Amino acid sequence: MVVRPALLHDAECWLVKRYHIQRMQVAEMRMIRWMCGHTGLDRIRNEVIISKIGVVSIEYKIREARFRWFGHTRQSLWMH
Repeated sequence: MVVRPALLHDAECWLVKRYHIQRMQVAEMRMIRWMCGHTGLDRIRNEVIISKIGVVSIEYKIREARFRWFGHTRQSLWMH
């Protein structure tokens, strides 16, 4: 996905609330539907489209980035 890096830039440092995650999920789903050639009028559930293209949730990616950042900072603290 080309859009995710822009959406998640420095996400490991944000104070992310449920509202922010929900807004990012909506934006990403709109882009995925557009790339697949579907609209809301097609009445295809989001889960069906996501399972076809095999994309993990944006919330998972934020957590992954935070764990990676935490591991990096934890490691650098032990080195000094």
